[in-house]
Amino acid sequence: MPFITTKDEISIYYKDWGTGQPVVFSHGWPLNADAWDPQARLVAENGFRAIAHDRRGHGRSSQPWDGNDLDTYADDLAELIDALDLRDVILVGHSTGGGEVTRYIGRHGTARVAKVVLLGAIPPLMLRTEANPEGLPVEVFDGIRAGVAGDRSQFYQELSNAFYGADRPGSQVTQGTRDAFWLWSMQVGIKGAYDCVKAFSETDLTADLGRFDIPTLIAHGDDDQIVPIVAAGEKSSKIVKDNTYKVYRGAPHGLSMVAPFKDVFDADLLAFARG
Repeated sequence: MPFITTKDEISIYYKDWGTGQPVVFSHGWPLNADAWDPQARLVAENGFRAIAHDRRGHGRSSQPWDGNDLDTYADDLAELIDALDLRDVILVGHSTGGGEVTRYIGRHGTARVAKVVLLGAIPPLMLRTEANPEGLPVEVFDGIRAGVAGDRSQFYQELSNAFYGADRPGSQVTQGTRDAFWLWSMQVGIKGAYDCVKAFSETDLTADLGRFDIPTLIAHGDDDQIVPIVAAGEKSSKIVKDNTYKVYRGAPHGLSMVAPFKDVFDADLLAFARG
């Protein structure tokens, strides 16, 4: 299997499909690169090079005790891009992966980046503060930490409900999709999963969004129960200078994996990449 080794001796797994302009996918918490398989296959079949990695602590990558924070995630992404000598990259990030992509631009700039897609992404800030009243209270994230530290298997099974909107009337979410979510989640090391909650909830990415100087697609479901649109996509769309803001009516957090939203997002992703 393909890996790169980071400067702190962490093995980062990645898949690399197709040829052409590179599209690099960053996954959400607590998943891994497999969550992007349908879209990676889509772009690879349409003249692009699809690359998707497992974030440190997740999937097939190393499970270090330290470094489970957005600065390090972004630096790992930079090392992957540099190691593969990728240029004219289209960065695609979902949820925490969107935070990883955003912090990458904040720390490393856009010299190698052509476009960005932020899907259900965490920026600018998920935590409720005086300056960010639209965010979620810290008790929500304390509950997530308690779930990870306790019976995390049961917690992940239950979390898949809200993640995919399976608890909504008329949902088309299959048991197979929920089972896949559980499987990917159980591959995350408990320390990385626990630490990442603080990373995705408390990291302020406002300044990083201000450094975007390339075309950006900001896509968000307005029924996202995990990353509320009012604190995320809506705010990000007012900060990023050159952006297209797409709201998916009735769509959940994991909209790229469930009908009927997946097909719409796939079409939007391909059109944005080609355009």
